[in-house]
Amino acid sequence: MQQLNTAQLNDYHQAIQTAYRHIDPVFLNTPQISFDALNEVVGANVLLKVETLNPIRSFKGRGTSYFIHEHQHEAKLVCASAGNFGQGLAYAGRQQGMQIVVFAAMTANPLKLEQMRRLGAEVKLVGDDFDAAKDAGKAYAREYGYRYVEDGKEPEVTAGAGTLGLELSRHPDPLDTVLVPLGNGALLNGIGLWFKANELPTKIIGVVAAQAPAMDTSWRAGEVVSADSVSTIADGIAVRKPVPEALELMQLSTDDVLQVSDEDILKAMKLAQLHAGLVLEPAGAAGLAALLAYPDRFAGQRIATPLCGSNVTEAQLQAWF
Repeated sequence: MQQLNTAQLNDYHQAIQTAYRHIDPVFLNTPQISFDALNEVVGANVLLKVETLNPIRSFKGRGTSYFIHEHQHEAKLVCASAGNFGQGLAYAGRQQGMQIVVFAAMTANPLKLEQMRRLGAEVKLVGDDFDAAKDAGKAYAREYGYRYVEDGKEPEVTAGAGTLGLELSRHPDPLDTVLVPLGNGALLNGIGLWFKANELPTKIIGVVAAQAPAMDTSWRAGEVVSADSVSTIADGIAVRKPVPEALELMQLSTDDVLQVSDEDILKAMKLAQLHAGLVLEPAGAAGLAALLAYPDRFAGQRIATPLCGSNVTEAQLQAWF
């Protein structure tokens, strides 16, 4: 088993380096910033990795850009998305003249839906949540013989997300912990596998919404434990049915998983706006929320967290800020 683990780490280490050379540069080398006022509030030295200053306002462009680079022969791809993954695939696919079909829930963020369509994706609304849309997307792909792209499962998507870890590891001051919003797992696994492959002592901790805890529950159980429903404002990490391949990689990449409430997420969003001038969507603020939810655990540490999305509707802005 240890040999297999070492082989997997080596494979991902190489894949992340390769991805870094091929990802659209617009998604790479994002700001890594610390704000004194924010540090005073949370009681830690926080390095914010800002992943929102790109055409889709999300880190998802890293993994999707690399995936499209490696699958240029495909004429049409199908995926399911709460919005940001679909945007990333549509953005990269459009550059290659590729057709993208995105399945999304009837309850999906309307801004994200609009942006996916603007980028040329065909969007199909099915079901009450992301996982219902995913089931419909898989069935559609099987019926018509198209390639289905699953966030959290595809090695290229995970390796692309891992370039964020590569950039964090270049920070001149060693990091005690990286707090990573945990949805389907590509971001957490990509970052964690890079740090583990380089034998860095940094702790890699995933952060889920307390009202969508399936990834945490499943990781601790060592098997998929699906939830009947999810209820959180953080649509980007509202996972009901975990991806088995992502859970398997988490055994290598992840030191712990924490849960945060929607209230802590909202507080984190407001802190980011007040002290960093950044508007975040709920999932994008989950790592920062963990600092508020567990202040004693991280007191005095040097913490990094990716601010991984900022797609917020006008109605959400008025309600949350």
